[in-house]
Amino acid sequence: MTGDTQGLASSLAPVLREHCGSKLGPIEWFRCAWQAGGAATGFSVWSEPDGTQVPVLVKIPVGPSELAWTVTLGCEPEGSLPQGPEQGPGSGVTPRVFASGSTIGGYDLAWFVTERLEGPPLSQRLDEAGVRDIISACVDFHQLAASVRPVDEKPKRQDWDKAIDDARQRVRTHALPESGRWSDALRKVHKHIHLLVGRWESRSADTWCHGDLHPGNALPRAAARGPAQPRRCVLIDLALVHPGHWIEDAVYLERQFWGHEEMLHGVKPVSCLAQIRRERGLPTNDSYGDLASVRRVLMASLVPLFVDREHNAKYMHTALEVLEKYLPQVH
Repeated sequence: MTGDTQGLASSLAPVLREHCGSKLGPIEWFRCAWQAGGAATGFSVWSEPDGTQVPVLVKIPVGPSELAWTVTLGCEPEGSLPQGPEQGPGSGVTPRVFASGSTIGGYDLAWFVTERLEGPPLSQRLDEAGVRDIISACVDFHQLAASVRPVDEKPKRQDWDKAIDDARQRVRTHALPESGRWSDALRKVHKHIHLLVGRWESRSADTWCHGDLHPGNALPRAAARGPAQPRRCVLIDLALVHPGHWIEDAVYLERQFWGHEEMLHGVKPVSCLAQIRRERGLPTNDSYGDLASVRRVLMASLVPLFVDREHNAKYMHTALEVLEKYLPQVH
């Protein structure tokens, strides 16, 4: 969060509180370690009609997609009864929304006020239960999003030819570790790129994917009946929601831990997500494993493009191993 962003948010705070009918209390702006975007975020309280004060989070500005999905999935239906901390659209898959808007104080700045989830994100102390919570919440999200808005868009097409060419150029110019292996692997990807892209683009795209599924975007919520009940997981940061195939979220989560697989505690995101889908009577498609392998190859091939930002040598090495392992299986 830049100083300009925080300063603007602070100057708009009185207007925002007035817009909320004085239900919103004073805002304490903060910057958290896991926050990557440029929005200003703050803590406050919200006064319910019965006088109850609920801890809330204020975020401004937010993009149009994040605003739309956060509000769509988190707002109470008009005329419904007040919701408790464990209630809400989708049974709390995403935070409950108290107020929102696309403008404030004459500025075209979108914002929202949501419930504040206590405790740090699951990334702070990730265990096996936490990994499974994230994956289960992902399936919840897929189901909820499709129920409120059928998938009515096609996935955006990516210029994979150019991306692979750029990755090969980056290997040649940036003296990557194991550059010889990278060059050889990417040459083979380039040779089969049209086959790989054809298989990927022919996938079914009937899911609203979260798009940024990682433990930093998963917050725990205590169970309503006490701490002895299984904890629940709430997904935040909906800016990258997009139409696609369910395996995209699973592979996205998996690749966060390339080189650090022990942090998944033996959980395999793709097969775990598929199992939960089957348990809920959702289709998985018998060839989802092959599609996941194609996705791994494509994503691993792009890792050299982010060498300036990705300084984790172990991650780079594992991405190369993933590429070398799965490419022979999918071309």
